[in-house]
Amino acid sequence: MANTENNPRSKVNMNLPKKPTIPGPGLKKEGIVALQILFIAFFTFAELFFRSGAGFLSGLVLIVVTYGGVAYGRTGTRYVTAVTPPLAYAATILIYTIMTDGVRISRVGVDFMASLASVAPFLLIASAYGWYQYFNEKAKNRPSKRKQIATS
Repeated sequence: MANTENNPRSKVNMNLPKKPTIPGPGLKKEGIVALQILFIAFFTFAELFFRSGAGFLSGLVLIVVTYGGVAYGRTGTRYVTAVTPPLAYAATILIYTIMTDGVRISRVGVDFMASLASVAPFLLIASAYGWYQYFNEKAKNRPSKRKQIATS
């Protein structure tokens, strides 16, 4: 066995550095919108470019950005977190479809609806979670009826 009495590596340093903390209460509405649009646009364009169609990656990004907005947003930002991902995804898909198909209305309409349909389950899950968090926060901020009756 090795001699551990004189070995400086044998002593465990119990003073581990603390993890960096993010100062402040969290992201404001503008920050949530900017980050959600950035992530959705980047990953959706990447998936459309490489796979020529939307699918699992775009859907996963929709769920992740919705959760990220809820987790890292300030109090009162749940509405923006719930509304932005579907709108940002639809705008990204519409821009990409017009860039690839031109202004042929029937072709753009079919491709746009097909792209929305391919991520519909993910879109529904992300929207349901976002709206649940919004209504849950709204209900928690409302005073209870017992307190209102007791103060009357």
